[in-house]
Amino acid sequence: MSTGDIQDPFVNFNFKVELDGIIRVGFHEVSGLDATVDVVEHREGGWNITPYKFPGQAKFANIMLKWGMTTDTELYDWHRQIVEGDIVRKNGAVLLLDRRGVVTSRWNFVRAWPTKYTAPPLTAESNDIAIETLELVHEGLERVQ
Repeated sequence: MSTGDIQDPFVNFNFKVELDGIIRVGFHEVSGLDATVDVVEHREGGWNITPYKFPGQAKFANIMLKWGMTTDTELYDWHRQIVEGDIVRKNGAVLLLDRRGVVTSRWNFVRAWPTKYTAPPLTAESNDIAIETLELVHEGLERVQ
């Protein structure tokens, strides 16, 4: 591709999630795909204008998975395992697809486990889809494509 070629940006509504080989395409929303590197400041004698800044520890935000509630309880059951003391960590990925279903981007995360499950709010005054939420903590995020 030459520098003059224009690319259309990817759309954000066509994606799927993999968790140790489990592929679930029915997610409503995935968020929290971000990483931050702490800044460590160091002052040296005689240099009073500004401190030197060095990269510190990397931190990864929790990943939020939201999906329309069905009879499938696999993700809730995983959280229930953690509640009962059976720590099961999973590697996973979020895959962004183009309009033809071809993977355009992939974010891998490692050693994840569910820290929070939220059942859908229920109200008789609404006709919205019941949305369940699972919050995952993990130990690394990498965009590989």
